[in-house]
Amino acid sequence: MNLPLDTPAVLVDLDIAEANVRAFQSYCDSHGLQLRPHIKTHKLPRLAKFQVQQGAIGITCQKITEAEAMVANGDIHDVLLTYNILGREKVARLRALSDRVRLSVVADNITVAQGLSDGFADAATPLPVLVECNTGADRCGVATPAAAAALAQAIKDLPGLQFAGLMTYPPAGAATAVTTWLAEAKDLIETTDLTVDVISSGGSPDMWRAHEMPMATEYRIGTYIYNDRSLVTRGTCQWSDCALTVLATVVSTPTETRAVIDAGSKVLTSDLLGLDGFGHVLGHPDLTIDQLSEEHGRIVSDAPTGLSVGDQLRIVPNHACVVANMLEHVTLLRGDKILGPEPVAARGQVW
Repeated sequence: MNLPLDTPAVLVDLDIAEANVRAFQSYCDSHGLQLRPHIKTHKLPRLAKFQVQQGAIGITCQKITEAEAMVANGDIHDVLLTYNILGREKVARLRALSDRVRLSVVADNITVAQGLSDGFADAATPLPVLVECNTGADRCGVATPAAAAALAQAIKDLPGLQFAGLMTYPPAGAATAVTTWLAEAKDLIETTDLTVDVISSGGSPDMWRAHEMPMATEYRIGTYIYNDRSLVTRGTCQWSDCALTVLATVVSTPTETRAVIDAGSKVLTSDLLGLDGFGHVLGHPDLTIDQLSEEHGRIVSDAPTGLSVGDQLRIVPNHACVVANMLEHVTLLRGDKILGPEPVAARGQVW
């Protein structure tokens, strides 16, 4: 049955999203782990509010403008920014944000820390700063436990800043190595006059194994609220746990084994995440979305597709977080009931 919606459209089933939130909050509660969800996946204030209502201690954002969009309604009061903030204008905006919510940030180098200090030196309350640690994912983060300890001490000595703990985005499946890294850093830091009160870890792929790293005091997680094909492939969830889908219409069937839909890279994105194809067509495991252009998605099959022009398809994207950023609004559902459009408040907020 076709839905009475123009396509392509990004659909979010609130029943599934809310069930996902409750399930992982219950897991965290049972393991004594504080949950700090990352809003980069949904970018919707209403869902951030729901996450906090279920027990999250606050939210995680990457960029200042994301955080501003999330706190605009006054429902969110605790924000961690997990991105190096550089530049006088950004730091000034950060300072203004700190007047509205409990704010903490990260740094992995002295240049960032000094810039934060310049902006907060005369603040009534020091800015909490966590040292970002590279525990194997090889993105940002200080390279060694000794470097983490040195930066922690430098932060402590800078006006307007307070050393608040350690933060990492660990590689999946490496809990033992990550724990060893962080334990060494914590020991080095606490041989001085500092304490490591917060150890912030995260990642959706290892969400059900978060308890295997007991040093973590809080867990940051984003994709879990929607889930996607990448997490189904990893065994983290099932197709029935995927709250976000792309609704697309077949616009051409040039051959029996090839069809074209109206969702291309502008909706499904070009993210592969190591997968073959650009999404899973629900109810049609024999179909492969093998090629995208901006407005077209090509579907192929070894046998006749069985598709006709005008058919609608529901697609679970490879990477839900990027898809949520592609359109100005998503369409909210509860099961088969269409609730209507919802503006994606933090869409395109990259500053």
